[in-house]
Amino acid sequence: MLDRDIDKVIRILKKETAHWDLPIVTSLAEQKNDPFRILISTVLSSRTTDEVTAEASRRLFSLAFTPEEMLRLSEDDIIRAIYPVGFYRTKSKAILDICRNLVDRFHSQVPDTMEELLTLRGVGRKTANLVLALGFGGKGICVDTHVHRISNRLGYVRTKTPRETEDALRAKLPGKYWAVYNTIMVAHGRHICRPVSPFCSKCPVFQYCDRAGVTTSR
Repeated sequence: MLDRDIDKVIRILKKETAHWDLPIVTSLAEQKNDPFRILISTVLSSRTTDEVTAEASRRLFSLAFTPEEMLRLSEDDIIRAIYPVGFYRTKSKAILDICRNLVDRFHSQVPDTMEELLTLRGVGRKTANLVLALGFGGKGICVDTHVHRISNRLGYVRTKTPRETEDALRAKLPGKYWAVYNTIMVAHGRHICRPVSPFCSKCPVFQYCDRAGVTTSR
């Protein structure tokens, strides 16, 4: 793939995502662009299906939708609301710890820098980047397995790890695409560009793709 083709690829895939289910955190962000809800929903989404995350988020935010309100809940209240997300007991503790830090250290606001987000319990680089991308107008690039795989398969980057992919994308991906890149690639990866035997025959960006590493396809 030629670097200059990234504009065409993203334009085409953005049109395709209108027909696909979006990642749950993206859907929640589109409903209400609130960095706090995006942060908590992203924590809940780890090792959890989108359907379960959506229902858990709905139940939790029906009880509390600010850090202060969340701190009025007990750990058991949160567990009952978020069950059966993966590691629900650990996540309930993390949510309370995050809210306590937001209130005590950040004036109840979600910080908008990678360095500060990473100081919060249960927040890793992927979560922080997603919050920065969706909650703060594209200040981060969230690289998960889909983004790492597809960026390399296209030939837009040539990297071995998600962190290397993030660094490469930060260096070359136009800033106007940072907020949408993860959403587009995750949707494309779930529906077309599968990890094993991707649907190359119906891929809308096939003509631009290097198909790096693809040995079998449909």
